Amino acid sequence: MFMYFMYYYKYIVLFISFFVGLLVFLSMRKHLLLTLLSLEYLVLCVFTFMVLFVMNFFGDFYFLLVFLTFSVCEGVLGLSILTTLIRAYGNDNVNSLFIIKW
Repeated sequence: MFMYFMYYYKYIVLFISFFVGLLVFLSMRKHLLLTLLSLEYLVLCVFTFMVLFVMNFFGDFYFLLVFLTFSVCEGVLGLSILTTLIRAYGNDNVNSLFIIKW
């Protein structure tokens, strides 16, 4: 039983960290920078899970490079939106984007 737990320990920790990151992503709605940081943390958790999955079953790492490329594009797009928001409004509050406040 202990060996069974130790084999799946890394997956259990990864799922717990993913759900904690998801909770932070859903609860941080005031600043865009905090939302983007939690989104990058979720991408990092998914990437770690994919690395573990590919190492155990497939052994082909080309798909991981495609995933990293898209995650970098997602990060750059988020930073460009953050920069545009700060230049236009002077802060990164999400509430300043909408007429109807959250």
